[in-house]
Amino acid sequence: MFATFRAEMVKQWRRPRTYVALGVTVVVPIIVGIALKANPPSLREGRDDGLFFFATKSGLILPVAALRVMSRFLLVIVVAMFAGDAIASEASWGNLRALLVRPIGRGRLLGAKLASAAFLALIATALISITGLVVGGIAFGWHPIDLSIPGGFGFQQSNGEIIRNLALATVYVFWGLSPVIALGFMVSTMTDAPAGAIFAAFGLYIVSSIVDAITAVGSIRYALPTHYFDSWSDLFTTHGASSDMVRGALLPIGYVLVFCGIAWWWFRRKDILS
Repeated sequence: MFATFRAEMVKQWRRPRTYVALGVTVVVPIIVGIALKANPPSLREGRDDGLFFFATKSGLILPVAALRVMSRFLLVIVVAMFAGDAIASEASWGNLRALLVRPIGRGRLLGAKLASAAFLALIATALISITGLVVGGIAFGWHPIDLSIPGGFGFQQSNGEIIRNLALATVYVFWGLSPVIALGFMVSTMTDAPAGAIFAAFGLYIVSSIVDAITAVGSIRYALPTHYFDSWSDLFTTHGASSDMVRGALLPIGYVLVFCGIAWWWFRRKDILS
């Protein structure tokens, strides 16, 4: 299994789209840092802009702001691309049958493909935080802050606490996107058009976000994959981590098991013609 995963990762690092996708996760935090340095925001503009305000007070907060911005759109696209491209791209190029001719079981191939897609998604998420830390330190320095605004939003945390919470937030965001990865991977086993699998994965996030914003839906919203997606921001409030983070960590398990289970069932019975 490890040898198959290693071969798959070598293949991924030879593709230009891997560098383009990961490059986006590096460039955006840099742009955010330059923008905040050139035009610092004020607190009166609202909660999200409050994050940017705190980022100008300590570079340790810049990756938090960058992660919040990117996890709502660009990171979702990057993650969906890695997942949706996993199997469908091989089928579209005519390589899938050649892969299966080798003494590699379909289950092992699927496992390596899913692991590589998830690993690249984790790298993309981590790059946002790492780049934000570097840029934030250069632009604003690394030092603890003790500021707060009405409503409980603020920071009274040491450097160690902020870095620990940032690492936890990075893992939480990655895991929160696991339903997107699982659905994109599932559709990727059913089609030879990578774009279709990518759009399906991204569509899950968009539809879930839209439905979650409709309060008339009621308690159904609690089962949507994006309902607790932003709960990690509680780590950077005066209230600290909440029970919503625990719910948000448990919710994706069902989606991942169902989508990946269907992918395994479908692919193991699929007639590979190309």
